[in-house]
Amino acid sequence: MGVLRSLYNEARAVTGRHYVIVCRGGPMGVNKVLMTGATGYIASQLLPTFAEQYEMVLVDVSDTNRDGNKVPGVNIVDLVDSDRSGYEALFEGVDAVVHLGYKRRAGSAVDHFSYENDNVAMAYNVMRSAYDAGVPRVAVASSNHAADWYEHFLIHERKMEVLDPYALALSDNFYGWAKATYEHIGFLFACGFPGDPDTIVETAPGITASARRRLEVVMVRIGAPREINVEQFKDNPAGFKRDLGAYISQRDITQLFQKSIETPDIENEHGVPWQVVYGISNNTRAFWSLTSARAALGYEPQDDSEVKYADDIRSFLTGDDAAGGLGRVGLS
Repeated sequence: MGVLRSLYNEARAVTGRHYVIVCRGGPMGVNKVLMTGATGYIASQLLPTFAEQYEMVLVDVSDTNRDGNKVPGVNIVDLVDSDRSGYEALFEGVDAVVHLGYKRRAGSAVDHFSYENDNVAMAYNVMRSAYDAGVPRVAVASSNHAADWYEHFLIHERKMEVLDPYALALSDNFYGWAKATYEHIGFLFACGFPGDPDTIVETAPGITASARRRLEVVMVRIGAPREINVEQFKDNPAGFKRDLGAYISQRDITQLFQKSIETPDIENEHGVPWQVVYGISNNTRAFWSLTSARAALGYEPQDDSEVKYADDIRSFLTGDDAAGGLGRVGLS
């Protein structure tokens, strides 16, 4: 690594450009992590562990969480702003970015485009800032809604059993459209851009070469990252079953995002460092595939909603006089 570091310092001194050092086996160790959306709900689940294990750079539009409590150390930044000079310095020296930032929408579904277009711009600005600063890896909070057309019209109609994460991303709403667009933007950065050879690669011990700069990207299609309260589903057994399939526990979502930034090699079968993974626990009623999360990241979810909520399932779905019925959504 000493040879590579010397080359890095020399190249940057001469050109003034940012470079990434990549050795066989993946990026250097993860020590410093930038997290956007740092006062949000998903961040509140990740930060107890992340703050213990990494040096954190926190970014959000406010330093107050949903409970009205201050989150220490938050840099207040509008990442929708196309003038990245106001925040690009925050990305310097960062080993990985976890992008959780999101602008809420309002109004009817047909009017959501402008809000979600801002979220697309934010995702681009985050990935572009990481790319320009030489950050090796970005993990982005995508959503199961990136492909929720399959769920709405095939899965729950029993025309499809399990959705693979690499099926064409199709949504029937602008929220899902934006998440699918994040994924495609991430693919572009993972491929690299013509005429931009900014990566020093060790091709053999002591032998280096310049290659097209590629940002490594993991898109996490988060399922239902909340505890399930059966009382909220008394008149909606289908919704209860759906959340049992989509559930992800705090320790599982934390593990998944850690593996998303720490796994050394995330190249897919075509050599592109880009992965789409579903973010759910090891649920008996799952209808999204964890194949890519397990194979590419080594994800080993610890929880299963069928076990965790066994008493609620027994009383509401399977016990004597239970009204919900067996099986998944659409099956009784």
